Amino acid sequence: MSNRSDEELMRHIREGRKEALEQLYDRYARLVYSFAVRFSGDEALAREIVQLVYTRLWSTKAQYDPGIGAFTSWLITVTRNISIDVLRRERRHQNKVSIDELDDAPGRSASNDPETMLLRNDRQKAIATASRRLSEPQQRVIELLYWKGYTLQEIAQMNEEPVGTVKSRLHQALKTLRRHLQGSREELQG
Repeated sequence: MSNRSDEELMRHIREGRKEALEQLYDRYARLVYSFAVRFSGDEALAREIVQLVYTRLWSTKAQYDPGIGAFTSWLITVTRNISIDVLRRERRHQNKVSIDELDDAPGRSASNDPETMLLRNDRQKAIATASRRLSEPQQRVIELLYWKGYTLQEIAQMNEEPVGTVKSRLHQALKTLRRHLQGSREELQG
């Protein structure tokens, strides 16, 4: 299969042949990684982007049309789009405040006075209610990651799934929780 054209390899990927994906990975992983490092400025994110690019090639049955342009141009476009998505996600995560930080915020005492306990109790109830809106796999990834301390890679290995799938599930779960908790906060303030 090593003598196959990129177009043929993409056709084999759509047919579910893993060796075709492996061949494309061997041919272009360095190119994708180099682009991702330059675009993101972060080697860890670049490795994640490479994984997401090849996961997308495998899972979405992406269509490459040789009549439009070179395969490498198409692959770099896919990489660029995924890089933008990853950087946007990272920016959103950097702007969020964790629940633990709320308890330690200036002007808040970590005491056990009735008002603080009531607010903490309300927050815990809101989180419990919001978590019921998650699918079972989303609840499981939240539990394993945040409450039991497993890494994303360990969770992926437990479920025999790609890390990208676990990350996507986590991202969707956090988005659902955030949306519900913001709605709850607005109801309390309004």
